[in-house]
Amino acid sequence: MELFALTLLAVAVAFIFAGVKTVPQGSEWTIERFGRYTRSLSPGLGLIVPFIDVVGRKINMMEQVMDVPSQEVITQDNAMVKADGVVYYQVLDAAKAAYEIHNLEYAILNLTMTNIRTVMGSMTLDELLSKRDEINARLLRVVDEATSPWGVKITRIEIKDITPPKDLVDAMARQMKAEREKRANILDAEGFRQAAILKAEGEKQAQILQAEGLREAAFREAEARERLAQAEANATTSVSEAISSGNIQAINYFVATKYIEAFQAVATAPNQKVIMIPMEATAILGSLEGIGQLAKETFLKPAEAAAAARAATPAAGTPMNSWAERTNASLGDAPPAVNPYARG
Repeated sequence: MELFALTLLAVAVAFIFAGVKTVPQGSEWTIERFGRYTRSLSPGLGLIVPFIDVVGRKINMMEQVMDVPSQEVITQDNAMVKADGVVYYQVLDAAKAAYEIHNLEYAILNLTMTNIRTVMGSMTLDELLSKRDEINARLLRVVDEATSPWGVKITRIEIKDITPPKDLVDAMARQMKAEREKRANILDAEGFRQAAILKAEGEKQAQILQAEGLREAAFREAEARERLAQAEANATTSVSEAISSGNIQAINYFVATKYIEAFQAVATAPNQKVIMIPMEATAILGSLEGIGQLAKETFLKPAEAAAAARAATPAAGTPMNSWAERTNASLGDAPPAVNPYARG
């Protein structure tokens, strides 16, 4: 009797342990009854019918990562490259992941590798190297749609490395170098162009300023000539008025001035070595006394001018030692001198 009770107790304990299941967090267990799926156990304590219900599959419900091995891909422009990647996925339905597909990880891996060849093969090498985001987005959309019946959500697909052949890498390096040299030459040419433009602008402004300076100088020179001509006209008018009033010294002043200017031009000429002075030069030089007399009459007071005139006139019987005095006397008393060298 006691043996039967102990046996019955042992069977009850075994029955209880067989019917109680503890599912860890992040997992789901499928329950099969006579080989057929009936339900899934969530994380925590679960009860089943002992010896009738059994645990079918233990599915990991957390997000998982899987490496995609490197493979060769032929691009649209017939370039051979090697590419690898990584896939992030999560099981959302344990029953579908357990019974809709056999070997879920292997299926996801092959599906991803196939679509990598499809997507990357439709692009050129330049697009392949510069459009990683577009490649990842297309792969994610295609693979996620294909794995949806399996109760799996593909969260991310990332292409890790794209390795072109060595000869293509060298060609790309040369192309990049040529492009950089081209840009440098363009920048140099642009700099030279700007420098030439600035130099031309500077020369233009300099020529404009020089032309303005020459014009201002011409205006000032014309004004000076006008003033000189006006002064000459005023002088001529004064001489004419003096002549009309009977002042002989004005004639002497005018003739002597012109004679001295002509004589100066002859004396300063570079081709003149010997100067021949005409005979009437002494008479003209003597008229300088008349020039001084005219200046005194003009600038001195009338009384002082008269006194100076009396002092300059020699007394009767006084010898005239100065050649200027003799010249003035001869000009005042004698008829005009005749040039023996004049023609006619």
